[in-house]
Amino acid sequence: MNFLVIALASLIPTVVGFVWYNPKVFGTAWIKTTGLTDEQLRGVNMPLVVGLSLLFSFMLGIVLNGIVIHQAALLSIVFGEPDLQDPNSALSLMLKDFMAKYGNNFRTFKHGALHGTIAGIFFVLPIIGVNAIFERKSVVYIAIHVGYWSVCLALMGGIICAFA
Repeated sequence: MNFLVIALASLIPTVVGFVWYNPKVFGTAWIKTTGLTDEQLRGVNMPLVVGLSLLFSFMLGIVLNGIVIHQAALLSIVFGEPDLQDPNSALSLMLKDFMAKYGNNFRTFKHGALHGTIAGIFFVLPIIGVNAIFERKSVVYIAIHVGYWSVCLALMGGIICAFA
């Protein structure tokens, strides 16, 4: 796991958010559908909000790493095996050979973006959708947030898959 690439990818929600939630894009619709006022939005501790959003985005990137990089599944199966510590064991040699042959399969931006988009649809949509139903939010609210997170996860997944 390349934490530097994940850290760089975790900046994507902040950058995309500046554009996505801009009043000229979806910001005005978002404010209207949430019921927030300009005064409420100004009265927030921005360093705390940005800091926590970066932390949460980094956590998301760590999980996304396992979703977009298929080779992580193989390593997770043998993670606790004692032979893994010995570079000359049959297990270590088998893994080294396997990774030499297949370690770069499906390691493209396009593939990571596909899995990021799938995560947006099959993880984000149900979570935001359930919350929105109980909070009596509109379909517009759901679409704005799910669209945002699907774009973010697609870009993050693409970068993590291609460069991590």
